[in-house]
Order: sequence, then C-alpha cells, then structure tokens
Amino acid sequence: MNLKQSVEQKVKASKSASRVLSKASTETKNRALLYMASAIKTKANLIIKANKKDILKAKKLSKAMIDRLTLDKKRINEMADSICAVAKLKDPCGVIDKMWKRRNGLVIGKLRIPIGVIGIIYESRPNVTSDCASLCIKSGNAVILKGGKESINSNLAIYKLLREGLKKAKVPEDSIQMIDSIDRKAVSYLLKLDEYIDLIIPRGGESLIKMVAKESSIPVIKHYKGVCHTYVDCDADLNKALKIVVNAKTQRPGVCNAMETLLVDKKIAKEFLAKAVKKLISLGVEIRGCEKTKKLVKGIKKAKESDWYEEFLDLILSVKIVDNIDDAIVHITKYGSSHSDAIVTEDYDKSLKFLKEVDSTCVYSNASTRFTDGYQFGFGAEIGISTDKIHARGPMALDELTIYKYIIFGNGQVRK
Repeated sequence: MNLKQSVEQKVKASKSASRVLSKASTETKNRALLYMASAIKTKANLIIKANKKDILKAKKLSKAMIDRLTLDKKRINEMADSICAVAKLKDPCGVIDKMWKRRNGLVIGKLRIPIGVIGIIYESRPNVTSDCASLCIKSGNAVILKGGKESINSNLAIYKLLREGLKKAKVPEDSIQMIDSIDRKAVSYLLKLDEYIDLIIPRGGESLIKMVAKESSIPVIKHYKGVCHTYVDCDADLNKALKIVVNAKTQRPGVCNAMETLLVDKKIAKEFLAKAVKKLISLGVEIRGCEKTKKLVKGIKKAKESDWYEEFLDLILSVKIVDNIDDAIVHITKYGSSHSDAIVTEDYDKSLKFLKEVDSTCVYSNASTRFTDGYQFGFGAEIGISTDKIHARGPMALDELTIYKYIIFGNGQVRK
C-alpha cells in the first residue's frame, strides 16, 4: 500500500468511527478518557523511552525548542491530569442553546452536535497529541493527528496508549488516528480528503499554517504565531511590572503565549529598564532594543525592523520605548499577530482603553500573557489558540469543537 492509500484508509476508518462516537453517551466518553489517562500515567516509562529518541535527534534545535519537545514524569502526569480534567467538564453535545416559538406554533431550537472528523497538524510539542485527542473524544469528534517529525516517536507512543484506553472503554479505536509518516506528501494528501474530513486545524510555525491554508480543500481554523506584547505604562506599579515581564518572557520562552516584544512608556523607561534588562540578561535573555533603548541601556543589540514581527520562541526579546498608550496600541496593531497582549498599569481608564482597542484574541491587564492556555482558562486542555475571527477565537476547547443544527417541533403545520 502506498502513502496516499494509507492516508485515505485511515481517514475513511476515522469517518466510520465518528458516526459511532457521535452517538456515545457522556458516561461512555468519560470512561474512555479516564482509561486513556490511566494508560498514559501507568506506562509513562514507554513514553519517556520514545521521547529520548526524539531528543537525541534534536541536538541542532534551540534550547527552548528542545524544552517544548522534552517529556519527563512530571509533564506526563500533567498530560494525564489534563485528560481527567476534560472528563469532568460539562459535555456540550446535546445541549439546546435556545428555543423559541413562532406564531404558527412551530418550536425551533439550536442543538449542539459534534463537527465530525477533525484533522490536526502540529509541530514539536508531544503533549498536543493527548490534549487534542481528549477534547475531540469528549466533544464526540473523531480526530486524525499529524505531528511533526521532531516528535514522531513520542507521538506514536502516546497515540498507542490513547487507543488502548478507547479499546478498554469499548469505544471505536479509530476515533483517534495518527498519520505516522514523516513524508510531507502525507499532509498534502490529507488536505484533499474533504469528503471525509470536516475541519483542519494547523498549529505550528508560520510556514506550516500558510501552506495548510493554501493547499486545503477542507475548512481551516488557523492557530497562527504568537507575537505577544507587554506594555508597561507610566502609571504602572514597577515591581508588579517587573514580575510580569520576567514571567512572560522566561517562564517558558518556546511557546506561543510567551512575550516577544516589551513596550515601555518613555516617562518610566530609564527607571524600569535599568532593573528589567539587568534581570532579563541574568536569566539568559538577549535584548534587541530600539534607538532610545540603546541610549539608556548599554551593550545591547539594535532591533531590526524584522524583529518587531518576529516570534522568536527563544530567550530573545525586542524592546521599544513608546510615547504613550496610543503609541503602544499603534505598534501592536502594526506588528502583532492578534494572539495575546498585556498592559501593566494602575490607571483603570487606561486599562479599559487597552482592553477595548487592542484587537487580539486575549488581552490582559496586569497579568502575564502566559495564561493564554485552555487549561489555565478552565477548559481542561485546548486544541490550540485560534487567531481567526470566526466562531472559535482564543483557546479552543469543547464548545468550539461543536456546531449546531436547528431542530423544529411541529403539529402538522404546512407552509401557505
């Protein structure tokens, strides 16, 4: 069997499984999730063994990217806990959003149902495998996973354990499928199977997402890059600001919600940057500053125009001194990616202005952008962070994995 036939066979099997899964009870789906979590936790050694193979091959990647790729006992337990958290969430399937009665007596309602078959194309982070699978199972969707070559061994190990859980719960194993080829043609084949797949979700680098959006004959929800900003206002509590800035950049720099650009009001730039840059450099951060920043802080690199658009995913930070909040918003509007942006200020009116005028999926006042995460939002896990302006925006979880249909109750009515 060639690659094209192999991909199509898995997709067809997924479609068949989706018809069964869509009718499964909440109890059945939750039981499957708990068995999946148990398999992950009790056989963590198999995942760690597979992950070590990926790490050995990843020596040329940055430290931040290797961190994204690495799994240890703690992270694997967190994966299992996340699946359990999804099991505890309310099932959106079968929920009637609203009902109304027409003058002719017809009663019309909007009923939540699964989307069907969802293809997810992603890079690097192997925990995405379990997060996406758990959310899809809970929302009644079959899922086809296509991870990156960097994490192929880890992904396959997790995938096999998840299917063990489905089998034990007597849920069709083909509800979770994985394209195990690292050949890029596999993605091209997948993107043309619109007869079987209802939605494609790419999450990864800019080039991957653009390629998927261009080639797909299936609807796509894009999870675009995170060029995240933090603006420190002249009315900020500078101790609070320092804590937020350090966390947003260094807590885990290789993820999409990490801060990539720091904007500082000119009125407090000298005082704040003296402390902030010193602290950031001590933590290994490379600073690339605008002309004004370079005059205040010696020994840093000059930021290029391209740096303001860059998602570094590393311990690199662009820093710009701005005139005021309006100047900061103009910068974010031009260079940002509509992902996550924050203001640090004690001025309530400025806080509201920033929250209203910055057109990003998540906008923060006095908090780190690192909270843009389905788990942190109470969603159990996430499929990713949608930067599209459609029904799914921001952390995408159970509700966003359902669609609705209209149900109409009549008593013999006919249209005149």
